[in-house]
Amino acid sequence: MSELRAIVVPVTPFQQNCTILFDEETKEGVVVDPGGDVPHILKAIEEAGLKISAIWLTHGHIDHAGGAEELKEKLEVPLLGPHKDDVTLLSGLEDQAQMFGVTMDVKNVTSNTWLNEGDEVEFSDHKFKVLHCPGHAPGHVIFYNEANGFAHVGDVLFSGSIGRTDLPGGNHQQLLDSIRDKVFPLGDHVGFICGHGPGGQIGQERRSNPFLTGL
Repeated sequence: MSELRAIVVPVTPFQQNCTILFDEETKEGVVVDPGGDVPHILKAIEEAGLKISAIWLTHGHIDHAGGAEELKEKLEVPLLGPHKDDVTLLSGLEDQAQMFGVTMDVKNVTSNTWLNEGDEVEFSDHKFKVLHCPGHAPGHVIFYNEANGFAHVGDVLFSGSIGRTDLPGGNHQQLLDSIRDKVFPLGDHVGFICGHGPGGQIGQERRSNPFLTGL
């Protein structure tokens, strides 16, 4: 199996991690959570010589999806995810921009394919299982690649923290349940990229993350 690689492009004033996952050999890849600053994302794709086959969304908050429709149009690729429970968030991105005082160009997003628990998405020969992990957002999904012991967890889990639950649709207990029932069972060895800040390893978070005491 050829090597799975990742490029992280921080975007928007929220410093969200837009992630480009790609195959080292074929140069085929996907863009996960293009929240904005689309020219920067396109430049990273071009500099790496990549062919993007799809856009994947973990959830519908503006810092993760604000640039998705523009990038979809420019690359002429399908947009997959998140779970349909985030349809209200995605259809209200322009309203979110006004609420948060975001001045960048934001378009409401139309997903080509909603993702459900147990679905599988892939590029080249890299297969990712979809897990529905609500709590931070109702339709939040994460992407798990078993072969490489790797997950993209969006804003479910951070290094030393967890996703905020005070936004519309957030539910603190539901988020903790998602981490306990969906993320932890992936295994302590699994490394992750998250939506903000550095990534980490599930085992380290299970042992030391102060927000997860008692799970």
